Amino acid sequence: MNLHGNTILITGGGSGIGLALAEEFAKLGNEVIVAARSTHKLEVAKNKGLLTIRADVSDAASIRALAERAGEEFPRLNVVIHNAAVCRREEFVHGDYATAREETIATNLLGPMRLTDALLPRLLQQKEAVVMVVTSGLAFVPSAFFPTYSATKAALHSYTQSLRFQLRNTSVKVLEIVPPYVQTQLGGPHQASDPNAMPLGTFVAEVMGILRKGPYIEEVLVSQVHRHRFAAEMGREDYATFFRQYNEARESRPAGRLADPSRREPIDTSRG
Repeated sequence: MNLHGNTILITGGGSGIGLALAEEFAKLGNEVIVAARSTHKLEVAKNKGLLTIRADVSDAASIRALAERAGEEFPRLNVVIHNAAVCRREEFVHGDYATAREETIATNLLGPMRLTDALLPRLLQQKEAVVMVVTSGLAFVPSAFFPTYSATKAALHSYTQSLRFQLRNTSVKVLEIVPPYVQTQLGGPHQASDPNAMPLGTFVAEVMGILRKGPYIEEVLVSQVHRHRFAAEMGREDYATFFRQYNEARESRPAGRLADPSRREPIDTSRG
């Protein structure tokens, strides 16, 4: 991926990974537009010198309006980063999670699909374009206590593969960023300081380092996510053991305080 001279739209770019990526791309001389539904988060982004558009990616009409406005105001738009996501803890024997589940699916899965549909005709007209999708290590080894979030990320990984294949002979490249558990507020304020999570700055620095290696990397995998990404390749028994240990560690802790046993296991950094 060419890291300079792009016009980049980032959803969910008002905080966490999205905002950190927006700042890094802006430093490299790119025009960066942050889309978010929170007025406060948009103000934060604006104060950092980023362009902003208010949008709710869980809403189809809002996505259409976002795509139309972005196309009109930024005709050189050639990169979209699907980063917006919500994450809700669900315990099946306690309470009704139907509303939260539908919001999660609408935001995490339908949002990127709809926005890609809306922007693709314009992206295909550009000499070089990129669709970048932020999934999760939980796409490969799910968290049993965040089942809908994990399921949407698994589906998004599958969708990204299909999108990449169909666009393989066009000017549009499709990249996937696969974060591990990172110090953001996605799962609540506690997560931003959880010592089990990867520091946000470290994560983004490693992501940018991988992107610089180019020219084209299909999956951006920081070393800390390798245990999740390649768990299935260890064989059915090892996968089952890792899945059980990973989720038992979460079950024994208060909601939100999530251990990350993958940090304490050997990681094969030769892969990915």
